[in-house]
Amino acid sequence: MEGESCWLLLWSTAVAGLLLFYLGFVRRVTGAARTAFPRREAGRVAGGGGRPPPMRAWSPRLSGFSLRLCVHLANTAFGQHFLVPLLMRVNNFTALRFLDLAEDPTFVPVVAEEEKNDHPESENVLEILPKLMEVSSRSARPMFNFKGIQDYLNCYRSGEVTPLQVAKNIIATLEDDERSSLPLQAIVQWDRKEILKMAEDSTARYQSKQTLSLLDGIPVCLKEEIKVVPYHHRSGTQYLGMEPETEDATAAQKLREAGAIIIGVSNMHELGIGTTGCNPNRYHGTARNPYNPQHFTGGSSSGSAAAVASGLCPLALGTDGGGSVRIPASFCGIVGLKGTFGRTSEFGCHPLSYSTVSLGPLSTSVADAAVAYAILAGPDPRYPYGLGQPKPSLSGVLTPDLKDLKLGVDWTFFKACDAEILATCQKAVKFLEGLGASVVDVSLPELEEIRVAHVICILSEMRDFLQPDFNNSFDQMNLETRLNLAIASKFTALDYIKANRQRSRTMALLQQMFANVNCLITPGTACCAPRIQDSDLLTGCSDVRTTLRTMRYMQLANLTGIPALVIPVGYSISGLPISIQIMAKWWDEALLFRIGLKLEQFHGITAKPAIYYDILGQ
Repeated sequence: MEGESCWLLLWSTAVAGLLLFYLGFVRRVTGAARTAFPRREAGRVAGGGGRPPPMRAWSPRLSGFSLRLCVHLANTAFGQHFLVPLLMRVNNFTALRFLDLAEDPTFVPVVAEEEKNDHPESENVLEILPKLMEVSSRSARPMFNFKGIQDYLNCYRSGEVTPLQVAKNIIATLEDDERSSLPLQAIVQWDRKEILKMAEDSTARYQSKQTLSLLDGIPVCLKEEIKVVPYHHRSGTQYLGMEPETEDATAAQKLREAGAIIIGVSNMHELGIGTTGCNPNRYHGTARNPYNPQHFTGGSSSGSAAAVASGLCPLALGTDGGGSVRIPASFCGIVGLKGTFGRTSEFGCHPLSYSTVSLGPLSTSVADAAVAYAILAGPDPRYPYGLGQPKPSLSGVLTPDLKDLKLGVDWTFFKACDAEILATCQKAVKFLEGLGASVVDVSLPELEEIRVAHVICILSEMRDFLQPDFNNSFDQMNLETRLNLAIASKFTALDYIKANRQRSRTMALLQQMFANVNCLITPGTACCAPRIQDSDLLTGCSDVRTTLRTMRYMQLANLTGIPALVIPVGYSISGLPISIQIMAKWWDEALLFRIGLKLEQFHGITAKPAIYYDILGQ
């Protein structure tokens, strides 16, 4: 026994010695022997080396008990040292660590206007808008149509309906919805006196023929991420905005000055950190998709999309950091615009991700999106990223054909979606060819790196802004929020700098690409709106696989700051909306509207949502 004890002691001593030697003297290598991608020479920005994002990712769908357990473990010492790093590796979030990127990092994607200015200096955007609205209204179909801005204006100008009557109809609808067994939950804060006061003022202006703009008397709502007096600035949480706001965001101020009737603030995915719109906390609940209430609206601007698609209002505002305007617009069958980064002031919005987010409209038509763009775009002294922007333009939007345009399509990337979506979007591209546009095959390299860079940027910036909240209000956050922020905590300064080096590479690539094509076209999302499970309404959910498919075509525009527009082009066999996306070079929103107006002609019969309120005819 003594001999065995002696050998055991010697063996233990040797192991301890080797361990101490390893820990104290062996240099730790922070890279990997085999790189995730081939080593790339400095300065190369085009061709090869890229691949489409994976069609599938490893991650079970978590909800109910499984989500609670995962969130608990992720925020323990075990989770931070083993579980979260595992989740990051299997979802390839560490990919950029193994690459040599020589480009200087671009931390904010602000791009100077090109010296060549295609639109005349004398162009007045506000003079073009009435013509645009008139052309759009002529394309109305004999069956169901969403009620747009022009429909409201026609009723107001003829005296058939007043803004005050519309306001009363909306209030009655909101009251009925709150009593419903299956509430839409699009508007989470509204005030009867505020709505009626704005409506009364607008009605008086119509009677005296002194209206302020094309938005005078038009009902609008704003995402809860945007400050609106006198509502709480909660951003989908139950702990922020404990006191009512006393100052409007710039966007809300501009809407008031235009005479719009702000009917309230709309629901959203908590802190904008998800793509479903699922929000189980006590102040919000999950907004329902008007086309099928058993499916998600998409997020994070969930309530804005639901309000427009249900007919509550023809126009809403959202914010888009990872598709948060375009995803819910796609899922709910309406139009969504993410303008060029800096084009619309973000002053008065929570700075959840300062380098990826753009404020934009969700609307019933491309013309309505153009109206909102014309009124909201422009420099704001309180928002530095947009100070050097060119004058907003609508030049060429009414051109009758597309004969001078080259549409760039990366078909490998384009086809990485559900079969129904692919078939519909391919037909839409063919339709544009029939109007004279030429389709040019392009190759978007480094798509996986772009995906990872975007994830690193948006989650790192969110974690930075929310660090005090994560420490002080952890128990009041939704489970999915806690999980995403736990993952975000493992990104390093090296990851963030590498991601912004990748941003520089990708922006350089796009500058080369837009020298040869006018725009890029993809499907809106790779899947239709996912179904809501019962446990989601109680605990929320985390579904990485669906999130990747939802965001697949979104991240390029957010990372680089280019503008993007989604337009509905059809429906799945189950009746869920399908959309297509157009992306253009920086500051060229006019081109998006030009092509979008044509795509509305391709879109045949508009299906009436299962939940729809006819506010004008009520």
